[in-house]
Amino acid sequence: MGRTMGRWLGAILVVLVVYLLLWPVPIEPVAWMAHPAPPLVGDFAPNRLLQGMELFPTPKTHAPEDVAVDGDGRVYVGVEEGQILRYSPDGANVEVLADTGGRPLGLDFDVDGNLIVADAFKGLLSVDPEGTITVLCTDAGYDPFGFTNDVDVDSQNVAWFSDASYKWSIDEGLNEALESAPNGRLVKYDINTGKCEVVLGELHFANGVAVSPDETYVLVNEMMRYRTKRVFVRGPKAGNVEVYVDNLPGFPDGISTGADGTFWLAIYAPRNAMLDGASDRPWFRKIIGRIPSALQPKADRHPFILGLDADGNVVHNLQDVDGVRFSMTSSAEQVGDWLYVGSVSEPAWGRILVSTLP
Repeated sequence: MGRTMGRWLGAILVVLVVYLLLWPVPIEPVAWMAHPAPPLVGDFAPNRLLQGMELFPTPKTHAPEDVAVDGDGRVYVGVEEGQILRYSPDGANVEVLADTGGRPLGLDFDVDGNLIVADAFKGLLSVDPEGTITVLCTDAGYDPFGFTNDVDVDSQNVAWFSDASYKWSIDEGLNEALESAPNGRLVKYDINTGKCEVVLGELHFANGVAVSPDETYVLVNEMMRYRTKRVFVRGPKAGNVEVYVDNLPGFPDGISTGADGTFWLAIYAPRNAMLDGASDRPWFRKIIGRIPSALQPKADRHPFILGLDADGNVVHNLQDVDGVRFSMTSSAEQVGDWLYVGSVSEPAWGRILVSTLP
């Protein structure tokens, strides 16, 4: 009996090893070398400032990825269920403005007061104040958008937005993360002319987008390289690309421009040692893709927002190391003295007064 059991266990082990090493997976991971993660000290020292946020629930929905505020102070969020919710300025009353039938992610207003929406499935949309939806752009270059992500509209009515991946959809985001290939793009859409074109390709999980105060450059996050690039789009340096900030302590998600020129960078979660260790081991990332989702690396409940100056220096460090009330920070938008915060997991969005921050 013992020998039989041993043979069965040995056979199961062989099958398991063969499965983990050889079972086909759809990803083709790219080898790269992650820098050692910076320790959470100094500029990144843990704190609990985000525990002081005021939270506003999203009724019967969840994951308000981005937050936008109109000229009347009303607050807009897009939720996973496809709806765009509009709140009164005090957050006490909420209504459904529109339902895209997709997944609204990035939000911003154009110069005419229309809400421009980066919808992961539907592309770039415009929603007027009555909730009427117009499709603006669904492709640029040779590939249709696969994962339209974030958007920022400048004063010239040009929408700068990211396509996180032309290969994988938002439902296949883990594949994009594990593959870590240059499938992302920075795109611009001129609302005045209707022209849509790729500005920069070969980005690694293109995410948050922010236009500089003088509108000469655009910042775009590369989530799977822990960095933000600066793309010069106007002026004497137009066409140049440089790294704005590198080796971040977590996965950069949304980014926005504050009234005083501070760039607010939302970090989805701190870095994961297993994923960092697998950066130069594509075969190991294939193994991660084969194991059950319950055993795959999970993001920590650790909301994290950085305020950065024009040179990428940290001027604000907001965290909740305990993750007791909020997590998976996906956006941080400053309007007046309020910093509005979105999440890709919570059934609520939050806000905190900038003047109260150290």
